[in-house]
Order: sequence, then structure tokens, then C-alpha cells
Amino acid sequence: MNELERISQEREKAHKKLLSMKSKVYAAFLDLEKAAFSDGALAKKYKELVAVGISVVIDCESCMQWHIEQAVKAGASEREVLEAIEVGMEMGGGPATVSARFALDVIESVFGNK
Repeated sequence: MNELERISQEREKAHKKLLSMKSKVYAAFLDLEKAAFSDGALAKKYKELVAVGISVVIDCESCMQWHIEQAVKAGASEREVLEAIEVGMEMGGGPATVSARFALDVIESVFGNK
């Protein structure tokens, strides 16, 4: 199992566990996520791209994977995802370029490039 698969499985396992435990906080978080990423003045695709950049800055691998995948599902191109990563790199400086390495692996996984 590769790192991306491992992260996806861990995220799904935690998601199911929190739902089965009827976590009110997690349910509220899911409602917040739904509201935050629904189309409004900004389309979902652009909101997901913003989240990609933020994920690079905060060095959250699971977040990078999730939001890149969601951005692509919402219609983002590989170039749009790359530019969102680049904005995160600029905002986060040198340490964000290290975080971006993981995001590049996710792009390869999603778009199938090598």
C-alpha cells in the first residue's frame, strides 16, 4: 500500500468511526465543510483550490490529498491545481516547498503523470 492509499484509508476509517459514535462535533464539522465548499460567489472548484494552497502552507498531507482530489472532481485542471500549490509555496516560503512535494505526488496520482 502506498502513502496516498494509507492516508485515504485512515481518513475513511476515522470518518466512519466518528459517524458511528454519533460525534456531534464531527457532524457539525461536516455541516461546516458542506457550507464552506458549496457554490456561492466562488464556485466549489475555486474554494477547493484555495484549500489546496492553505494545505501546503500548513503542511497537512491528508488535507492536500483531499482538496486536490475534490478540486479535480469539481473540474480543476492539473495546471490550476499546480498554480494553487505554487501560491501556497509563495505564501509559506521555503518550508512550503517541502510540503509541496507531497502535493506533487497527489497530482501524479490523480492525473496519472510521471
